[in-house]
Amino acid sequence: MFTLPNLPYDLKALEPYISAKTLEFHYGKHHAAYVTNLNDLIKGTDFENKTLEEIIKATAGDTTKIKIFNNAAQAWNHEFYWQCLKPGGTTISEEMKKNIVNNYGSYEQFKEDFKNAVLTQFGSGWVWLVSEAGKIKIEKTSNAETPITHKKKPLLTIDVWEHAYYLDYQNRRGDYFNTLFDRLLNWNFAQEQYRK
Repeated sequence: MFTLPNLPYDLKALEPYISAKTLEFHYGKHHAAYVTNLNDLIKGTDFENKTLEEIIKATAGDTTKIKIFNNAAQAWNHEFYWQCLKPGGTTISEEMKKNIVNNYGSYEQFKEDFKNAVLTQFGSGWVWLVSEAGKIKIEKTSNAETPITHKKKPLLTIDVWEHAYYLDYQNRRGDYFNTLFDRLLNWNFAQEQYRK
């Protein structure tokens, strides 16, 4: 059975950019609910002793197991997302920056494309930086979908479900992106994923 992992920082650590109130709801209610629901759904099944990744891969695309997939994927996505943020943010490595510039022409263009993906994700979902065949790419997924079901390596993600930002930014998703990109992204974590 799964337990809600601890946040890698205090509830107030991301203020003033993400409020403790947002984290209380986002982590303490939404993320916690995915973990609780998943445990209820897999109790007494073969999934009880599997990892989140194993459950996600085994249930992806299976309409009879959509509830298990949604809760497992959202538990995994959120656990990953918390690692992508760090109080004060970190600086991108030259290695990653070079890869991005090779793929997007410039770091400024990459940021613009990343923001555009955040703004154009219709409804709920996620925007990811993934590594595919050694190239860093921006990808969008809807609802609980995650790149690991498509054999891509996630490096960073931005949660664009409204519960991730609405208390602090209302409908200003672009401001939410700018703040995360400029103030909170944990490029050290992305680098660790990139090198794995």
